[in-house]
Amino acid sequence: MRLDDPWYEAQAAGWDEPDGAGAVSGARRSRSAEQRSHSAAEIYLEVQSSPAFREVRRRYRRFVVPAATAFLIWYLAYVIVATTAHDLMARPVAGALNVAMVAGLGQFLTTFLLTWAYARHARLHRDRAALDLRWETQEMTRGAGR
Repeated sequence: MRLDDPWYEAQAAGWDEPDGAGAVSGARRSRSAEQRSHSAAEIYLEVQSSPAFREVRRRYRRFVVPAATAFLIWYLAYVIVATTAHDLMARPVAGALNVAMVAGLGQFLTTFLLTWAYARHARLHRDRAALDLRWETQEMTRGAGR
């Protein structure tokens, strides 16, 4: 049985038990599942059009789009310079360490910094609102299934 509600708990309803052992008969079970998924779909569409959901998505895009764009530009610049400016990349910085190695290590560093910044941004600006939406949606779907 496939339910479209990601927070639906089949065990709590007894639907995961073999036929005859569950809380609902087979014919009634399929009719109820169709009603539940239909109402859940309506609830999710309602939540998706809510101002709170749009705000969470806006906060996400305000961070991800500029950060991903900046990182891709930095990566492409590294690749282009590495393939076209051999003399620049071969220039020694300290001992055997050259510009290419420093820039390559900079790629790793910026990956870790971007990951940290993303996690921090999510924690400070989106997680609480997203969790509130999740609980609200869960309560709405449970109420619709009764």
